[in-house]
Amino acid sequence: MQFIETRGNDGKKSSSVAFSEAILSPSASYGGLYVPEALPAMGEEFLIQHLSSDYKTLALDVLQSFNIDIETEILEKALSRYDAFDDPSNPVPLVEIEEDCLVSELYHGPTRAFKDMALQPFGYILSKLAQERDENYLIMAATSGDTGPATLETFKDQPNVKVACLYPDGGTSDVQKLQMVTENADNLKVIGVKGNFDDTQHALKELLASEDFKAELKDRNIKLSAANSVNFGRIIFQIIYHIHSYLEMVRSGKIAMGDKIYLIVPSGNFGNALGGYYAKKAGLPVEKILIASNINNILTDWITMGTYDLTDRELILTESPAMDILKSSNIERVMFDKFGAQRTKELMDALTNEGKYTLTAAELASLQEDFSATFSNDEEGEAVIAKYAKKGYIMDPHTATCMKAYDLLREEKLPSVIYSTAEWTKFSTTVSKALGHGVKDDKEALQWVRTHANVSIPSMIEGLFDKEVKHTIVVEKESIKGEMLNFL
Repeated sequence: MQFIETRGNDGKKSSSVAFSEAILSPSASYGGLYVPEALPAMGEEFLIQHLSSDYKTLALDVLQSFNIDIETEILEKALSRYDAFDDPSNPVPLVEIEEDCLVSELYHGPTRAFKDMALQPFGYILSKLAQERDENYLIMAATSGDTGPATLETFKDQPNVKVACLYPDGGTSDVQKLQMVTENADNLKVIGVKGNFDDTQHALKELLASEDFKAELKDRNIKLSAANSVNFGRIIFQIIYHIHSYLEMVRSGKIAMGDKIYLIVPSGNFGNALGGYYAKKAGLPVEKILIASNINNILTDWITMGTYDLTDRELILTESPAMDILKSSNIERVMFDKFGAQRTKELMDALTNEGKYTLTAAELASLQEDFSATFSNDEEGEAVIAKYAKKGYIMDPHTATCMKAYDLLREEKLPSVIYSTAEWTKFSTTVSKALGHGVKDDKEALQWVRTHANVSIPSMIEGLFDKEVKHTIVVEKESIKGEMLNFL
């Protein structure tokens, strides 16, 4: 299968590329993104074939259904990264919290966040491709808290790859920051940025598209790639767990094969929701994808009113920092799928030049066929955490935003899957506050929640506080390029 460009072709790049090229060089013409030219069929026949499949077997078949140019042996070794998760036989457990509401826990990997589901196998594939081609790559990642640790973890000590990770200084939890700044592999560089996540993501996109920066890297015999969800190598793995969730519901008797469900996704950069959208388009019986945001609710405006307006907004730091995002990259892929390349380029150009765009009534109606949206503030999120803690289930503040969507947005009372994107341990101060014990220190909060909620703390989290900090640099965004070149 070939991969095509969301904003059309500029005559300088190939109009279509293989999967390997799309993940090694993810920046498409006019600053656009790569998408598959078609989606494979993954409807009822496909689902029935995998009713008894384990996660890795399902994942391999999904990947091969896209007919990507990666050898089976490489894919199998990449998927073996799931063997290091809490339960190798089921890396994504589904837990019931209401009779018709189940939580897909995507955080049972090494960094305790859903990014491990994609980045663990993706990192192996990209490094393997670099070695086979005898090429050296700089992998750039901008993080709102979870992508960074997961990227560093998957690429540490990998041959032919160096990683530069940008994070907004003060915009992550203590645990998230420690997961990054204590990494000690020689091929990793972590840079704090004075600004918010949108600043760091914008800087990354500018460098990915910069011919001058690429030329300087070429002089060093280094090519440029990215591990953010602008890279379709991330998205392809995020389709799989939506299918897995559906199969788990059929296996448990919650639904019959062919019954429709809701997918409820806490969303910032929209990659997780995009995976659900592609699964729905490929045939997964999904009624709608319900998008839950925090007070940075630009996605709610986009889905409910058709406006995407940055002109009168400033990013607000919240207790769900992974969703503190105003420029959601992956909605571009949805717009391309619905409106085509020319219209997508018009809309994205308007966002760049004017800071806003508005969908037509017909375009908005098309968007609302697949999505509904709402948002929660911090106080509402804390109330949800407290409510379910009393029932014996501890969730993080991102997962908590989903419950408002569950309560308000379901037009039919269909069974629903909520996607839990992070373990509570990454946001323990918020959890302890919700449970009535307000502290600012993650270490104290972790211990308090463990004692009072009778839950465990995984060793990879508890051990962070004894590790040496290796990365202390914090710079203005204008200095990022220079720091990267110094690193190389």
